[in-house]
Amino acid sequence: MEVTLQLQRPVSGSRSVFHGRGLLKIKPFIGSFSNVRTTQSLQFISWCTENPTRGFSHRISASSDFSRKRQRKVSTPRPKDSGPKGFTPKAEPNIPKRDQKKNGEREGSSMPTLSEYGGPTKKTPETKVGIDEKPVDELSEDDKIWEEYIDEAEKENEKVLQKSKSLAVAKSSQLVKNGSVGKVDEDVSVLQKKETTSETDIENVKDESALDRNIVDDDIAGSQKKETTSNIENLKDESSLEGKELNLNKSNGIVNEESVETDIKASEDTSQKLKLEMEAIAGLQKKETTSNIENLKDESSLEGKELNPNTNKSNYIVNEESVETDIKASEDASQKLKLEMEAITGSQKKETTSNIENLKDESSLEGKELNPNKSNDIVNEESVETDIKASEDASQKLKLEMEAIARSQKKETTSNIENLKDESSLEGKELNPNKSNGIVNEESVETDIKASEDASQKLKLEMEAKLRTQEIEKLADVSFLTGNKMFVYPQVVKPDQDIELFLYRSLSTLSNEPDLLVLGAFNDWRWKSFTVRLNKTHLKGDWWSCHLHVPKEAYKMDFVFFNGQDVYDNNNMKDFCITVEGGMDLFAFEDFLLEEKRLEQEKLAREQAERERQEEERRRIEAEKAASEADRTQAKMETEKKREMLQRLMKTAARSVDNVWYIEPKEFKGEDLIRIYYNKSSGPLAHAKELWIHGGHNNWKDGLSIVSKLDISERTDGDWWYAEVVVPDRAFVLDWVFADGPPQKAIVYDNNHRQDFRAIVPQSIPEELYWVEEEHQTYRKLQEERRLREEAVSVKAEKTARMKAETKEKTLKRFLLSRKHIVYTEPLDVQAGSTVTVFYNPANTVLNGKSEVWFKCSFNRWTHRMGPLPPQKMLPADNGSLVKATVKVPLDAYMMDFVFSEREDEGIFDNNYGMDYHLPVFGGVVKEPPMHVVHIAVEMAPIAKVGGLGDVITSLSRAVQDLNHNVDIIFPKYDCLNFSNVKDFQYNRSYHWGGTEIKVWFGKVEGLSVYFLDPQNGFFGMGCIYGCRNDGERFGFFCHAALEFLLQGGFHPDIIHCHDWSSAPVAWLFKDYYTHYGLSNARVVFTIHNLEFGAQNIGKAMAYTDKATTVSPTYSKEVAGNPVIAPHLYKFHGIINGIDHDIWDPYNDKFIPISYTSENVVEGKRAAKEALQQRLGLKTSDLPLVGIITRLTHQKGIHLIKHAIWRTLERNGQVVLLGSAPDPRIQNDFVNLANQLHSTHGDRARLCLTYDEPLSHLIYAGADFVLVPSIFEPCGLTQLISMRYGSIPVVRKTGGLYDTVFDVDHDKERAETRGLEPNGFSFDGVDTAGVDYALNRAISAWYDTRDWFDSLRKRVMEQDWSWNRPALDYMELYHATRK
Repeated sequence: MEVTLQLQRPVSGSRSVFHGRGLLKIKPFIGSFSNVRTTQSLQFISWCTENPTRGFSHRISASSDFSRKRQRKVSTPRPKDSGPKGFTPKAEPNIPKRDQKKNGEREGSSMPTLSEYGGPTKKTPETKVGIDEKPVDELSEDDKIWEEYIDEAEKENEKVLQKSKSLAVAKSSQLVKNGSVGKVDEDVSVLQKKETTSETDIENVKDESALDRNIVDDDIAGSQKKETTSNIENLKDESSLEGKELNLNKSNGIVNEESVETDIKASEDTSQKLKLEMEAIAGLQKKETTSNIENLKDESSLEGKELNPNTNKSNYIVNEESVETDIKASEDASQKLKLEMEAITGSQKKETTSNIENLKDESSLEGKELNPNKSNDIVNEESVETDIKASEDASQKLKLEMEAIARSQKKETTSNIENLKDESSLEGKELNPNKSNGIVNEESVETDIKASEDASQKLKLEMEAKLRTQEIEKLADVSFLTGNKMFVYPQVVKPDQDIELFLYRSLSTLSNEPDLLVLGAFNDWRWKSFTVRLNKTHLKGDWWSCHLHVPKEAYKMDFVFFNGQDVYDNNNMKDFCITVEGGMDLFAFEDFLLEEKRLEQEKLAREQAERERQEEERRRIEAEKAASEADRTQAKMETEKKREMLQRLMKTAARSVDNVWYIEPKEFKGEDLIRIYYNKSSGPLAHAKELWIHGGHNNWKDGLSIVSKLDISERTDGDWWYAEVVVPDRAFVLDWVFADGPPQKAIVYDNNHRQDFRAIVPQSIPEELYWVEEEHQTYRKLQEERRLREEAVSVKAEKTARMKAETKEKTLKRFLLSRKHIVYTEPLDVQAGSTVTVFYNPANTVLNGKSEVWFKCSFNRWTHRMGPLPPQKMLPADNGSLVKATVKVPLDAYMMDFVFSEREDEGIFDNNYGMDYHLPVFGGVVKEPPMHVVHIAVEMAPIAKVGGLGDVITSLSRAVQDLNHNVDIIFPKYDCLNFSNVKDFQYNRSYHWGGTEIKVWFGKVEGLSVYFLDPQNGFFGMGCIYGCRNDGERFGFFCHAALEFLLQGGFHPDIIHCHDWSSAPVAWLFKDYYTHYGLSNARVVFTIHNLEFGAQNIGKAMAYTDKATTVSPTYSKEVAGNPVIAPHLYKFHGIINGIDHDIWDPYNDKFIPISYTSENVVEGKRAAKEALQQRLGLKTSDLPLVGIITRLTHQKGIHLIKHAIWRTLERNGQVVLLGSAPDPRIQNDFVNLANQLHSTHGDRARLCLTYDEPLSHLIYAGADFVLVPSIFEPCGLTQLISMRYGSIPVVRKTGGLYDTVFDVDHDKERAETRGLEPNGFSFDGVDTAGVDYALNRAISAWYDTRDWFDSLRKRVMEQDWSWNRPALDYMELYHATRK
């Protein structure tokens, strides 16, 4: 039996004690003791070779710990049953006592007694030997030789120790030169030389060598440690005793920086020697294992004997059990080697640290500084760092060597087992545990390999943990010595790494706190915060630590320590921070955050969409349920009505009427074939050539379901005719009439004096069952009708939404291309996170002819976190005069802003006339902050509309709100408001101003928030909007009250937008009374819709407003010379109005016969024209139709309108005019013209001199052309609406008409600059020749090129004249106002 004892108590060396006599197996030892002669080792090996396998042995190994130095005594063997706790030998021989003399000679031995052992035991696998154990009472001759060998070895060991001591200790007068410590080590190493054994001896040695090598390693390490420690101690003691300085330049004993380096060098030499010895051990193991297996196989082969584990003969046996035993022994050896190497490494570290501490302490006691430039004992910071570095290098080398040994052992074991398997296979023997051969089966091989791999992995992990502990201990010592209360391991922190954070509590403000926690986050406290508790560590001193994980996105870790309550250590208000190496930088992290935000936004959007879908589904189910109940109720009601009606009819029904009609057979039921006889001479059909029956059943429930021609009957008692018909199923009553022809062709009927003929069906189904089925059928019919209606509405709504989205996309593209002659980008749509190229044509700007062009850019209205980008000198592009620059667009951009200049820092700028250039950025993670816009106006469609101003207020507000901005409207509460279009109307608040109470009401108009001001002075209770004698006073009071409402209500708008003369006072009242009193954030924008009225108010508003606009670019130029405008042209802009596509929409217009889009414009307009002709009594004919919808004023060119009517009639066209004149004289003039036209051209001309909203929709849809010959027109909506309905505009070139209508023959290039195609006919001048020129070309195109004309209709319908584009222009103006 073999038992390995792992001794817990440290010893300075180790040796094997063999107990036994002739029955004991002596395990040979390979190598050399540091204190044993080589000759003795060889004698011992020779003796072991001559006496193989003679029993069993106890094997005791002691691990070394050089940190503790205590004298050990060799104990005598214990009596039977007195072994240490937990240790029970399988068989214990009778061991006689040695004589006291020999025991006394071995008192200095380092072997501990068994009673000193206090650790757990570990038993090795037993090997049963087939020889009886017998007690042995006296020593054999061999034992005596062994005893003498042991005694002589111990004496030699004592001599070596004495010699080492004498070499290490110097007399007080002796000069210790540089490298003296290394010299002592060299002397010791000479005594430690190994002598190799012959190859023949090695080949005969079995696996017992592993244990003996461990013993050798322990002796070597123990001797090295003891000698090094002793030398340093002696040097220190001598220096201290003699009071002499350790100085290189004096005769005293000196330990300086060089000596420390020498010590480190000696330590490295020792490590190198240890490495070589280990490599030799590994080589011997491999060679021995291979040799042993080969010898066993060869002997078995030579003797022709089977490898049988059950035989007691002397042949060599290799079976599965022995293989497992070998593997187990190898693992045990590896484990022991690991433990011993760890002990050596720990001892080396501890000794180095201890020596340095001792030197420093002694120097401190003597009052001397550790300064390399003085004569004191010198250990400076550099030497400490050098020692630590050398120790770390040695530890790292040891780790690599251990890993190499483990890999080698695994490889050898696997190879040996494979060789056994291969040889067994070649010899034709099976590896079967149930047979007598040596067997190694596949399972055992895999198990062995797995066990070896696990052992190697475990060894590697344990060594890494050991090295980690050593490094942390060194860092703790250095941190404490340098006064650092905190450090982190590993010292270089990297992303996606686990780290350990250490704090020396006693040096912290938390020194008296029982609980320590760390509170922190990463990247300037912006990423993944944490709070973790610290625990007391095993380190010397008051070190506490916790484990943290550094995320892969980190570039810095920020933290403080606290007690979990209110006591903090925050590094003197600076916080602690650790830089994370090799990861993201600040900008990369910003991009990462933006990407994370984008993903989060997408996730939230998906979740919101899912919630909306579920809510929509819930509403649909509820609506379906409610509609189903309504259908069921309606079906029940309809069925009751039918039942009552049918019951009344059944009372009047008969089976026959004498001499008029009868039925054969008299008894019949549903689905029977019957004959209905009719006496032709009894009624109005007496002279008819043909007779037909038109019939149904149950009060014509299914309409006309019986149609048949009557034949002449054979009866001779009258003019009888008959028809064969099938009785409808489920009929109670048959209904019919007789006629002189089939349906649609009959002229004369006999309907029984308008009562119809009715006959009772004698054998009908049960009445109750019929009505139950009837109600169910009615219910199903109603459900189907409702389903079809809802599907049609849904399809139409989806198509409308799709068309609106497509239109908006096209408009945006047109907006981006609108300045292509100056600037554009590739790609056209600027995407966040992408690279975009900006192309600029200085030839069309103020930078024309400049030698250089510089590009200056930023984002988000010049407010981006990165600030303006560095100026770029633009490079020539490939095409013409263009220059270009490339920009990387950040992920958090929503707007790209830029200007151009002639030099990098100064000079002439092209900043788009003070507006700067701006392009929207799509797909960014940041959305543009909403702007708050407040309109103060006196008109608003549809609740109080007089002219186009009301349409602009509503439509512009909705368009800006659709761009995700906040819009409010402040409006007078007229007593003539159309409250039917106000939703959620409710009282809001009241306030006092101007000596009166003003009540505020709130409501929603077309989805817009409107605040209605109701002053109690009666200003807006006069029954009208305009026309009162005090309009100026009324609206002036309203403007002031509106600003006071904003102030008292706590509003902080960005823009206050006022309109025309009626709300112009807002501009100066705001600047005079409110700019510095709570509304300082706001800016004022003033829009002129018509300069004809209130010029004085308009002029004053122009002086005070921040920005001013009018309703078209051309009109702004036309009025630029006006004295109220001219001084303020620098802030005056023209923005075209738009139309509301929800109101003017031919696809959803309820006032036209069929819905249509550009895809079916021809069919839609044809149907509308026919409906218009029928409604107005015009000839239904395919003629060119000119529509005129206008107010009849001189501004609208009434003389040109009259001429155009006659010219159209001359060209064989039709004319329809809708409008009225505020001037009675003009109204009467057109009444006379209408009478004349209706009498002479009544089938082709119609003048409707009134206001008719539905008729206006029908005219826009049914007309081929719409004439707008205005003398001046600030914007004009008529031409825009006409194009929306596919009618071609014929206009005079003025104001907004010129900005929106491009002549098909003359304006192609002008249209291209706006991203459009020609869309109408136009003329100059104010005479009749001009209108003739345009109208003649239009009518000729209708007659001569109908296909081209139809394509022109389609083109104008696809152009977007909504508020999509004007809203973008107004937002640019709003931002420029706040710039």
